[in-house]
Amino acid sequence: MLNRLYFIFLLVPFLFLSCYDSNGDTEKSATLPIYQDTPYLQDYSVKYYFNSSVSPKKVFEDRNGVVQVLGKNGLYRTSAGQFLVDGTLIADNTYRPLKDKSLNGISLFQDQFVYVDDKAVLSNAWAGNLFLPHDLENANLLEPGSNFDFLISDGKELQFLSKDKAPWKGTVEDGNIIQIRYGHEANVFWILGKNSVSTFDASNNQIKTIKINNEATSFDVVGAKLYIGTQNGYFTVDSELNGKPSDLINKLPVPSITWIESIDEEIWFGSDEGAYRMDIDGDFNYYYGKRWLPGNKVVHISSGHEGRVHILTDNGLAQIHFDPMTLADKAAFYEKQVRDRHIRLGFNASLVDLKNGDVNSGRLDDSDNDGLWTSMYLASQVYRYKVTGNEEALKNCYESMEAMERLFTINDVPGFPSRSFERSGYIESLHDSDRWQHTDDPEWDWKSTTSSDEAIGHIFVYSVMAELLENDLRERAITLIDTLMGHIVKNDYYLVDFDGKPTTWGKWNPEYVNARPIMVGDRKINSSNIIAMLQTAYHFTQKEVYKEKAFDLMNNHGYFENLMRPMSEIGKAPEDADDWSKMLSEGWNHSDDEMYFLGYWGLYRYALNDTLKTKFKESIIDHWESERPEKDGAWNLLTAVCETQNFDLDEAAWYLREHPMDMRSWDVKNSHRKDLTFIEPNFRDQTTEEVLPPDERQVQRHNANMFRLDRTGGDGSEEYSAGDIWLLPYWLGRYLGVISEPRLNKE
Repeated sequence: MLNRLYFIFLLVPFLFLSCYDSNGDTEKSATLPIYQDTPYLQDYSVKYYFNSSVSPKKVFEDRNGVVQVLGKNGLYRTSAGQFLVDGTLIADNTYRPLKDKSLNGISLFQDQFVYVDDKAVLSNAWAGNLFLPHDLENANLLEPGSNFDFLISDGKELQFLSKDKAPWKGTVEDGNIIQIRYGHEANVFWILGKNSVSTFDASNNQIKTIKINNEATSFDVVGAKLYIGTQNGYFTVDSELNGKPSDLINKLPVPSITWIESIDEEIWFGSDEGAYRMDIDGDFNYYYGKRWLPGNKVVHISSGHEGRVHILTDNGLAQIHFDPMTLADKAAFYEKQVRDRHIRLGFNASLVDLKNGDVNSGRLDDSDNDGLWTSMYLASQVYRYKVTGNEEALKNCYESMEAMERLFTINDVPGFPSRSFERSGYIESLHDSDRWQHTDDPEWDWKSTTSSDEAIGHIFVYSVMAELLENDLRERAITLIDTLMGHIVKNDYYLVDFDGKPTTWGKWNPEYVNARPIMVGDRKINSSNIIAMLQTAYHFTQKEVYKEKAFDLMNNHGYFENLMRPMSEIGKAPEDADDWSKMLSEGWNHSDDEMYFLGYWGLYRYALNDTLKTKFKESIIDHWESERPEKDGAWNLLTAVCETQNFDLDEAAWYLREHPMDMRSWDVKNSHRKDLTFIEPNFRDQTTEEVLPPDERQVQRHNANMFRLDRTGGDGSEEYSAGDIWLLPYWLGRYLGVISEPRLNKE
């Protein structure tokens, strides 16, 4: 209870300051669909680790919110955990006499802890009056009945104990008792054996047994069925033990099942490789790795208060929380994450070198794409300010704009934006140290070799500022559009570095672009981006040179044909192509997707005439059609800029809802899953028919392959910023009016 309340209290000030001040204008269109931002259940994990080697058995939470874990050496309880800050499981010394008992089993009766040791079933509740002696010295299975009745077992024999009824002792046919459940409606105990399922009726001490062909590992009662787990899936049996067991169902994330627990109309499964839950539609949510669990071998699962689910693993306990939240609530949480830990000199930056995932141990990192990631975050704050009028958003705009402007002034190349800058003395520890240059100021260094994705990011955000803001930032943005595009036009469509040579990727010149075979993606992306940038420059500066250059490239150098080429024609270069073209087309370039969609803002909105606008819309939607399987929130919402009704709004909202609140780089693994439908290797590197939800794959930016299934070596050492990954699509959706203000109830 305290952990959950702490998390909610952490959020509350930001929810009311940031989420409900939505009085500004948005670009609403009656023709576009609108996602109503009503509360959904957001899951996140609070983890507790053992300090020493423990063989955990069970976990339960009593009516007071106390959580106890039973291990081989007694009881443990949770200490000090909260979201993003791991807690520990420490020895529970609350009741000193329990330390001297050989506790082997634990359960709940009337939401109170009940134990079994080598002598009795006992509890500290009810003034300690519950004490039922038994003679199963190694009893470790304990299941409460209806009225202070208990069935216990040592794995071989059964013993029934009651305050009001005579004791009973017996066994089941196969003699290997794994688990016991009680059904209040049927008023019987179900007993799972290794190769059998039995019922015990305490009213007449009768046992009914059926044999099963598959070796069982765990079971639970769900309505009129028993769900029985095995090492290769699960099957069902009628709870009356009538009829034939179902066929084995093993198209599961992990068929090797260690535990089954029915919680709130969903069925949870534990395995040696994480946990997963199956909803009423048969869909799975998979919880793997340290984003969710202290260890991947699941020992036990139980329900907690306020919708929490306890997952006990070999290495500790995970509490999976499900809190009602709107997208606006989530945005407020991410806004604080960015401001707390992800602003470096005004740039939107990653936090790296985390020790065991501790967000308080990391350092802010420089990036090749400081300008790009910051442009995406800065655009989100412009949209936010336009929608809400929030003064903090405007302050964020000013701070990041200063960093973006200094990229141009910290070097002495006219109109050339640096990749990044940092205080001097750290070059050797920075990314690509050979690209860093000294400035005239001994205090500062700057990074050269700026790329085309940086350039399109600059033009994108400056155009957003120039269009939507009405303060001095507008003129400053227009100045930078003209500064950058003036450099590119003056240098024959190249970004020319400090050494007088074009950078590796800053090339839009026809001689370079058209040297690529028509199926090579760089020919299309470079044409699309440069036309978008020239149109943007003309729109805001009204300098004829930019319009003339755009028409010249389209009419005389094939750039219109290049950018209109269908995505279905993009592929690998032929065998007789040059090595550079072959390298560029080894596979689908997801960074190109990011460049395309950021460029589409200017390509469509600032088209030089209505005919071009119609054609550009056709090209954008063609690209979007090829991207639809990825269900990327940013791509879907940037497509909505084209004023098309169909841009997969539901999938964009799904992306925003399903994105993990934990943005650390934990290892993930999905390639082993049996519930996925894999497809043959292909140019796009799409691995499965359906993309996984964001909270089941690695945290990644929009320029990565959403179909990548595994990540190893991360281990929580980096925390990504939500500024570009999440806040950009959310606030764009709010600005476009396709995501509503937060609503408490559906309308």
